[in-house]
Amino acid sequence: MEQLIAIIEKGQPFFNAIARNKYLKAIRDGFISVIPIIIFSSIFCLVASVPNIWGFYWPDDINNALWKCYNYSMGILAIACAATTAKHFADAQNRDLPKNNQINFISCMCAAIIGFLLLSSDTIATDAASGFNTTYLGSKGLLTAFIAAFVTGIIYKFFIKRNITVKMPEQVPPNISQTFKDIIPFSVCITVFWVFDIVFRAAFGFCFAQGVIQVFQPLFTAADGYIGLAVIYGAMSLFWFVGVHGPSIVEPAIAAALVANMTDNLAAFQAGQHASAVLTQGAQYFVVCMGGTGATLVLVFMFCFLAKSQEMRAVGKAAIVPVCFAVNEPLLFAAPIVLNPVFFVPFVFAPIANIWILKIFIDFLGMNGFMYTLPWTVPGPIGTIMGLGFQPLAFVMLALILVVDFVLYYPFFRAYDAQKCAEEAEISQEELAAKNAEKAAKLNDAFQGKADAKSVAAGAAAEAVKVDSPAASAAPAAEATTASDLNGKRVLVLCQGGGTSGLLANALAKAAKERGINLETAAEAYGNHVDMLPDFDLVVLAPQAASYLADLQKDCERVGNKCVACRGKQYIELSQNGDKSLAFVSEQLSK
Repeated sequence: MEQLIAIIEKGQPFFNAIARNKYLKAIRDGFISVIPIIIFSSIFCLVASVPNIWGFYWPDDINNALWKCYNYSMGILAIACAATTAKHFADAQNRDLPKNNQINFISCMCAAIIGFLLLSSDTIATDAASGFNTTYLGSKGLLTAFIAAFVTGIIYKFFIKRNITVKMPEQVPPNISQTFKDIIPFSVCITVFWVFDIVFRAAFGFCFAQGVIQVFQPLFTAADGYIGLAVIYGAMSLFWFVGVHGPSIVEPAIAAALVANMTDNLAAFQAGQHASAVLTQGAQYFVVCMGGTGATLVLVFMFCFLAKSQEMRAVGKAAIVPVCFAVNEPLLFAAPIVLNPVFFVPFVFAPIANIWILKIFIDFLGMNGFMYTLPWTVPGPIGTIMGLGFQPLAFVMLALILVVDFVLYYPFFRAYDAQKCAEEAEISQEELAAKNAEKAAKLNDAFQGKADAKSVAAGAAAEAVKVDSPAASAAPAAEATTASDLNGKRVLVLCQGGGTSGLLANALAKAAKERGINLETAAEAYGNHVDMLPDFDLVVLAPQAASYLADLQKDCERVGNKCVACRGKQYIELSQNGDKSLAFVSEQLSK
């Protein structure tokens, strides 16, 4: 097993390179930016549809009002995604351009929206009114939205990089000059999309968006099969196991299918048909990742209540709350699970078993697939029941999944528990109890935004952490941290989804407040950080986002601030200890 893990680990640089690919990152970040639309619209969908299960139907005027809000948000999802993807792709392109010659991302967003509309919508004109055909403006148009965004960004970079723009005299204000600078790339973009649309429709008789769906439909169908589901979610867990954020690699390839399949399921359900799609966003959030990647919900309860090892029990008690809300990095790095050969098999195969169980219930028992979207931080069991519309079979399936996950994890949990007990037997009980009590207290404090009471300002000898490219490593601090080093400073912590970053941001904020230090902290998802950078002095990357350090350094160089990346155990340690986290920030700022 260790040899297998070593082989997989050798591929980590390649996996990191894939995760940093600017096209995949733009898709991921652009899609994340429109998730509020998906979640917001699903609220109205839930209110309109769920009461029907118990035989209650809203009056027509209320029902139409509820569905109007859904259709006017979810129905234009692809338009919004074309804009957000173009924005993030422009940010990536700007890293390769001089500071004084950047792509105007707002102009790029506008061009992408117009280009997408040309490629995906037909004009509807009657004697009474005229408008757009909305068939491909929602989830069905996501792939076309990505293409429109990329073509727009490439054209803009070509012209901006070569200064093929309308140049104005120096006396013209910068905002007016920027408008004329955008005219040529904007015009070329729209012309390219317009000509391509005319040629494509003349050749095939339908819009480009419809053609894209027809080309990719066989792939979507294959991905929804047993083998396709196993490859997708097995790969996601495998990447995470070796320390690379799996969703960053896998999700961009299936993002369009996740949302489109859920929309198709809802449409089928409303038409009285079977909602048969398995590969949906709800399935990924609440079935595959029940308790986070690796389906670790049952595992954290084992750590908390079944472990004989005091260390494992301490980790379980501290991690149980965040894991219940799908933030399982505290368990992954504190146990640890990542790169731990004992947990390789269940960590990779439990998510596969979960999605297969869901597919069996849909294919053979007639249960409808996920139709409603909820925030990914909703506890897995609750998200499963609500996302499946409170179907009776959903309760049965949930119980079966929990049992199967328990069976898969238990033998490996018991083996690791025995291993840790043997290690603990070699030290005195008093020392062990004190060590584990301290560890549990620090973890709890970190997850609640608290820290211990040692005074940094008084010159406590804290440990700082030095940068060890590409990530930072712990080392003794040369000097005690003082309040004056941190007063008025601002720190931004980034992770993949904005959950794990809150651990360190909260710990820093609480520790600073206890010591009377005026330190401002914030937590955000990587990809949403570009416009925030000028407001912060230091940016810290959480472990799952550490592969983006090279790109982040380019972003920070443009605004003159500093950045650093953390390793897994180091990040947990900093989140546990207020002195160390403040000393860490102080040292990074002093470099």
